[in-house]
Amino acid sequence: MSHTPHSRPAGPAPDAASLQEAALDYLARYAATEAGLRRVLERRIDRWALKAAAENDRDSIAGSVEVAKRAVPEIVARLVAAGAVSDTAFAASRARNLVRAGRSHRAVVAHLAAKGVGTDTARAALPDDADSELAAALALARRRRIGPFRAGGAPDASGRQRELAVLARAGFPQDVAREALTLDPNEAEEMVLRLRR
Repeated sequence: MSHTPHSRPAGPAPDAASLQEAALDYLARYAATEAGLRRVLERRIDRWALKAAAENDRDSIAGSVEVAKRAVPEIVARLVAAGAVSDTAFAASRARNLVRAGRSHRAVVAHLAAKGVGTDTARAALPDDADSELAAALALARRRRIGPFRAGGAPDASGRQRELAVLARAGFPQDVAREALTLDPNEAEEMVLRLRR
């Protein structure tokens, strides 16, 4: 069968060895959770199946896909056992970066859940000091130039509501949002700087 110049043949069906190699290549570039790595490998198998469908009969492809997908959990388990994949380490690193960027604890837990991290692991990864949520709110306020970081005078009632809404939409509790918006500018700046250390 002839191929267009831009399309390559599907090649051999993915097997445990080629999937292990693909997993290691991926982990060399990106941090991943167990669920995330599983998705990456399954998408690789699905892409191969799509390419192979144009070249082979569907029955032989289905068998190869089934064999390859059965190998994925074992590959992921081996990499977890070897320490190459750790949901706990992924969650700790990502949570730290997200809080520094001004994400609320609620938003961090939701983000990690979307990446396949369990709720308990996600919550355990959050900073345990009481000021981290306030400091994250201040980091967002600084980026949005609201609260202690606004230019000009104090806003009217509707302006205060708009500023509160920015923090509420980001997942910050109302008491934290109110405190962040009324904090002294110098103290707010110091908290943001401490958060980024």
